[in-house]
Amino acid sequence: MSKTLVQPVGQKRLTNVAVVRLKKHGNRFEIACYKNKVLSWRSGVEKDLDEVLQSQTVYSNVSKGVLAKSTDLIKAFGTDDHTKICLEILDKGELQVAGKERESQFSSQFRDIATIVMQKTINAETQRPYTISMIERLMHEIHFAVDPNSNSKKQALEVIRELQKNFPIKRSPMRIRLTVPEQNSSSLMEKLNAWNAKIVSKDESGSQLSVICELEPGLFRDCDAQLRNLQGRLEILAVSVHGEGDTNMDHYDDHEDMPSQLPKESVDDMRQLSKRMEKQSLSTGNGNDEGEIKQTKCNTCNAYVGDAKQYRDHFKSDWHKQNLKRKTRQLPPLSAEECFADMEMDDSKSDLKDYSF
Repeated sequence: MSKTLVQPVGQKRLTNVAVVRLKKHGNRFEIACYKNKVLSWRSGVEKDLDEVLQSQTVYSNVSKGVLAKSTDLIKAFGTDDHTKICLEILDKGELQVAGKERESQFSSQFRDIATIVMQKTINAETQRPYTISMIERLMHEIHFAVDPNSNSKKQALEVIRELQKNFPIKRSPMRIRLTVPEQNSSSLMEKLNAWNAKIVSKDESGSQLSVICELEPGLFRDCDAQLRNLQGRLEILAVSVHGEGDTNMDHYDDHEDMPSQLPKESVDDMRQLSKRMEKQSLSTGNGNDEGEIKQTKCNTCNAYVGDAKQYRDHFKSDWHKQNLKRKTRQLPPLSAEECFADMEMDDSKSDLKDYSF
């Protein structure tokens, strides 16, 4: 005698459910949403509520399918309208994520914070930037813990303050151009000496004094206020300057808007990469050169990137990833220096409003 297998109906499986939880008046309320839609709703990208909520129902426990009691809803929210309550929970509730997903988010934010610290600091003894791996190791040594609810840039500034207590690290100076009337030039120079600013160049032509100097970021607001009092003008040339030779001062006036620091790689490494690329381009096609290494070409970047190991490393680089995005938009590839300069320019625009602790 055969038995009929009865399949359960109306069962909500949690394979594609994101739970948003809100605790209010001692009770827990949850709603079931689609993954990756909650953040889109909060950022204003997603406008359709039905695309965010799996069901416009308020639960006390989504995983067990336990609905919230109407009396609890009225007590906590003043209404038992599930749609209105879902909107409040969606805006104010805490998004629940799995352990591995949370660990991935923490790791990604930790890396972002370390990158910001690297871009904003230099070694106080050598005047050169630290590597990203060194910054991460120092952050581990001070037992830094990521706060997912705080801005990465704000946490990076806090990390810098903590690192300065135990390690030779300081904020990298910013390069600015100060222009004041000639009669106020002496007052400006006195202030720059008091601030221990490094004078890069000085031009006294005409009826104005123009000074290019490097200043500690923490003094930027004071400097801006002083220039206003002196009826002068302040121009930002570089957000951060890392060591000698990072900026080409011989042609600085023609390239004052170019970034002085390349993200995630030092300028020396970038220059070495450019020289290697030039040598490879010259040697390509000539198989009789002594000691020539077989070159592998990346069609996405339209460049030769070295042997098999270098070819694999190239695929992980920001240069390749940036050109891959451009390729999907049918744009021509950028050279290594153009790519990193473009990326740093975007970072600098968003960084202009933050110069002091």
